[in-house]
This record gives sequence, structure tokens and C-alpha cells, in this order.
Amino acid sequence: MSKITPCLWFDGNAEEAANFYVSLLPDSRVGTVSRSPADNPSTPAGAVLLVDFTLAGQNFTGLNGGPQFKFTEAISFVIDCEDQAEVDRLWEALIANGGSPSQCGWLKDRFGMSWQIVPRQLGEMLGDPDPEKSRRAMEAMLEMTKIDVADLRRAFEG
Repeated sequence: MSKITPCLWFDGNAEEAANFYVSLLPDSRVGTVSRSPADNPSTPAGAVLLVDFTLAGQNFTGLNGGPQFKFTEAISFVIDCEDQAEVDRLWEALIANGGSPSQCGWLKDRFGMSWQIVPRQLGEMLGDPDPEKSRRAMEAMLEMTKIDVADLRRAFEG
């Protein structure tokens, strides 16, 4: 178990979000679901309070805390993608049913969580020792919504 576990505040849909997220990535699962006892005055008996889940080996807790707090872009999760097919699959799944694309590989899912869907090739290009190649890749990426590896490669190679 990790020493640090991010706790994500949801407005009643922590279990739905956890089930959705674990369906997207290998090495993911929903663990303990804690429910409200009958004598809890603030929630109905049996309502989901906490959901422990693991995404790609990272532990999370989903807390059904209510409508007081919303996710912002100040926190996002970066997914390191093997190739364009993985970028496309995750991008489409995360913006479906109310999510929204942004720029440079960023998006918000239907729960309001921000994600960065990043092909591994982008980091390789941006870290290339040739500053001209990495500059061209950066400029191309800044013009994109969903990252396109082929377009990055063309810009990178000049």
C-alpha cells in the first residue's frame, strides 16, 4: 500500500466514478466500499460514503462529500500512453457522456476530473538533444486538442 493515497471528493457518485475509472486501465480494481450506518444523521442508511480503488497500481479513495467542493484543473492525472491507439481509446472514453476536451492533451471527464492523455513519444521528442526538433514538437503539441503522434512526428522531423 502507498504511504500517500489521494482522496477525491465526489457529490454522491464516487462508486460510479471508481467503477468507470477501473474499467479503463490495467492493474485497476475497486476495493472496499464503505456504506452509511442506519444511525448516521447526515446520510441515508446504506448510502456509499467511501470507495477505495486502485488505478494502474495507484491507490485512491473516493469520498461522497456532497456538492460543496468541485474538481478544478489545478489537479489532473497524467496517463502515460504507449501509442496512438491507447491515446484514442482513453480520450474517447473519458470525454464520453458529458466530458469535455481541452488543449494539449487535457480533458475533463463527466465527473469533472481533469486528465492529461499523453503519448510516451511526446516526452521523448520534447527531451531530444536537438533543440530545434524539440521546439517543433512543442509548437505542434500546443496547437492540438487530442495529441496526434503522427502529426507530432512530422513536426519533430521537420
